[in-house]
Amino acid sequence: MDLEGLNRRIIACRKCPRLVAWRETVAREKRKAYSNREYWGKPVPGFGDGLARILVVGLAPGAHGSNRTGRQFTGDASGRFLYPALFRAGLATHPESTARDDALRLQGLYLTASCRCVPPANRPTPDELDNCRPYLAREIELLSPRVIVCLGHIAFKNILRVHGLRAAEFVFGHAAQYQVSSGHGRANRWLICSYHPSQQNTLTGRLTVAMFDRIWESARELAGRGGT
Repeated sequence: MDLEGLNRRIIACRKCPRLVAWRETVAREKRKAYSNREYWGKPVPGFGDGLARILVVGLAPGAHGSNRTGRQFTGDASGRFLYPALFRAGLATHPESTARDDALRLQGLYLTASCRCVPPANRPTPDELDNCRPYLAREIELLSPRVIVCLGHIAFKNILRVHGLRAAEFVFGHAAQYQVSSGHGRANRWLICSYHPSQQNTLTGRLTVAMFDRIWESARELAGRGGT
C-alpha cells in the first residue's frame, strides 16, 4: 500500500467511536466565524513530499483548524507559526497554508500526526493513540525518513513506541536529539524534539521564532548527513 492508498484508509477510519462523534459534532455545529464554510470532519491524512527525508509528527487536528480544512496544521494558530518556519528553512514553497487545494508544496518534508481525528479538549486517550499508531508506523515504513521531528511530548512518546523503544530511557526536551535504529539494515535515523507550536508555547515565549528556526536547521543538516 502506497501513501495514497494509506491516506484513503485513514480518511475512511472509524475505529474510535468517541472521536468519530466529536469530529462530526464539531463539523456540524461549526464556529461562528466559519459558519458558511464546509468542514472536513473526517480523519486528517498526512501531507507533503512522498520522497521526504524529514517526517514531522504533531499531536492531533485542531477542532477548527485541520478538522475544518482537512490538511495538517492548516487553519489555526499552530500552522501560522509552523509554515513560515518551514518556508524560511526552504522546506515549503509558501509561508502559509490556507486550504487543501492551495499552491503550497512541501519540499523534502512530510507532515503527519499521532492522532488523526480531533479529540475533545485536545486529549486523545491511550487507546485512541494505539488505534492510530499503525498508520504512523506505515508512513514511516513507506517514507523511511532520515529525520523525525516530534512536535511535543506525546508525539515523541508515540514515535518511541513505533520504534519499540522505552520512553523511560529518553528525555523529552526542546532541541534534544537521539539517533535510533531504523531497522532492516538501513542507516540509523535521528529523532529531534521540539515544543509544539501551539499558542500555549508561542504566546508565552516558551517557543520563540529563533528556537523553532534552529530545529529546522538541525533537521536539514541531519537529513543531509543521514545515519551511521
